[in-house]
Amino acid sequence: MTMAMRVHAPGGADVMQWEAVTVPAPGPGQVRLRHTAVGVNFIDVYLRSGLYKAELPLVPGQEAAGVVEAVGDGVSGLRPGDRVAYAGVTGAYCEARVIAADRLVALPEGVPDRDAAALMLKGLTAQYLLRRIGKVGAGDWILVHAAAGGVGLIMCRWARALGARVIGTVGSDAKARIAAEHGCEFPVVYTREDFVARVRELTGGVGVNVAYDSVGKDTLMRTFDCVRRLGMLVSFGQSSGPAPPLEVGLLSQKGSLFLTRPTLGHYTATRGELEAMAGDLFAALAAGDVRATIGQELPLSEAVAAHRALEARATIGATVLVP
Repeated sequence: MTMAMRVHAPGGADVMQWEAVTVPAPGPGQVRLRHTAVGVNFIDVYLRSGLYKAELPLVPGQEAAGVVEAVGDGVSGLRPGDRVAYAGVTGAYCEARVIAADRLVALPEGVPDRDAAALMLKGLTAQYLLRRIGKVGAGDWILVHAAAGGVGLIMCRWARALGARVIGTVGSDAKARIAAEHGCEFPVVYTREDFVARVRELTGGVGVNVAYDSVGKDTLMRTFDCVRRLGMLVSFGQSSGPAPPLEVGLLSQKGSLFLTRPTLGHYTATRGELEAMAGDLFAALAAGDVRATIGQELPLSEAVAAHRALEARATIGATVLVP
């Protein structure tokens, strides 16, 4: 028997229960994985609350690092004892699990398990947002909402390494300092500053090339006014709630803008895409362009407290749960 955090009905953080579960032997193409560190993300909240539909009972969690304990038939390239990590596969809030081998990536030497758990989903998200969607380069202006969050800090640091000018919204002076330390050139404290006016001022009235919005309801519609003509708005989360319905004609009214609502799963759908993106992330980590920033670390059994802090916007950087 092993322990897992399970959800039997959607609701607040308290619906998660620490329970004993049985982990089967791995089947064909699978491995049994013992977790050493588990990441926490807003998608875990969306699934737990019922905002995103999920099969119940649910074990939340989308990223983790661990050690292979056993491999099933047909698995090549992995063996017991290998250190691996994954992102985008639900079910991480547990001590051990069975998982498809082709969703795992080997961890390079020198990458601690806790760093991997803090980086996999957030880092791969930053990779496709910056490198595949925005194609951010030297001299580009970008806006990153929630710049002191787990994804935000990675994006700010990586974008600056790519030569971009980074504006980031944060909720406090403390978070502004953290964001600035990670490459956010112009932190904007949205609780006292009009972020649209500040973006327009900084960009000489032109607007940013790309705006990245993971907040949703509270920011998305105003963020359109931050984007330059022919620019792009990327909506990749909704921490404040779902954004209101959008009339497609707004895109032309605001300057023939591009709008996308991507998910990590679509960008890592093939093994080749996953390996290429993870390779790019690990190379950026080795070069110092990306860094794991773990602001909170709790036992896995205290995932309820982790969710409460995340929903209260009381966290900085990544939260890691340790089995």
